[in-house]
Amino acid sequence: MNTVLGPVPAEELGIVAVHEHIGYGMPGSELDATWWKTPEERYAETVPKLRRFHERGGGTFVDVTGICNGRDVDYYRSLSAKTGVHIVACTGFVGGDTALPFFERAGVDYLARQFVHEITVGIGGTGARAGVIKVGVSRGGRMTELDKRIYRAAARAAVTTGVPILTHLAIDPEPAVAIFAEEGLPLHRVLFGHADDGVNAPNTPDVWIAEQGGRIGFDTFGYETELEDPPFWARPRKERLDHFLGFVGKGFLDQALVSADANCSPLGWPGVKGHTVNYIFDDLIPDLRAAGLDEATLTRLLHDNPAGFLTIQD
Repeated sequence: MNTVLGPVPAEELGIVAVHEHIGYGMPGSELDATWWKTPEERYAETVPKLRRFHERGGGTFVDVTGICNGRDVDYYRSLSAKTGVHIVACTGFVGGDTALPFFERAGVDYLARQFVHEITVGIGGTGARAGVIKVGVSRGGRMTELDKRIYRAAARAAVTTGVPILTHLAIDPEPAVAIFAEEGLPLHRVLFGHADDGVNAPNTPDVWIAEQGGRIGFDTFGYETELEDPPFWARPRKERLDHFLGFVGKGFLDQALVSADANCSPLGWPGVKGHTVNYIFDDLIPDLRAAGLDEATLTRLLHDNPAGFLTIQD
């Protein structure tokens, strides 16, 4: 598997947070004085969270901050060396509506070559290779023509390189499933994300996607209506947990992955006070144990499933 400091064998990944952000923002937010931060300020916010993650048994942090959204691979390399956490960077876009005009006007072949280059050669001049491809559904609830172009390019890059695809939202999945089939990409190489958030869960056919062979991301754990100032995509803690347990209870444990979708040091996106990647250890694992999941099941969920997903396949 590709990390920002080089390849790492699957058995060394430890517990994996498969959908997280070092620092996410919309294009241009880095030019807004509200979000200007010195490197020292960003380190002060981020390093303690990653160190605590590592101390609790967290081995790998998958950063799914796409192109144009604040991705900073040199910074990731420094954080990984400083904290001992394996960091996986992505290529691709959070959604078509986050692609700057240069990429918005690009064709499928160009986008596919961009993704392949970042996976096989490196991102920019860093030499660090992307380990996953990010794609997403733009705001509005339906895949746009640009989204479909990006999905097709991502599918071609995934088939060429063997790295998996991770999606932002799992709503309107039929066009995505059709594109992946047309490009010859098996659906077990795709993680359909945010199946559990409060806004999109009612419109996400998670069981149908799983029946087609796709993986499902329950990856907004911790965004709860019980928070003092919950975000608009929050959901009651028990309702989200029951949704997840119900999905697993239908026989889809091996297709389920979990994460917190936290933002270590927000850039142009406010984040949520008190919500970090460490929700996985502080609350999620205790909740799953209390619900009756044994240690072997937790290992499958937090290590085996993401390791199998992230492993580069021929």
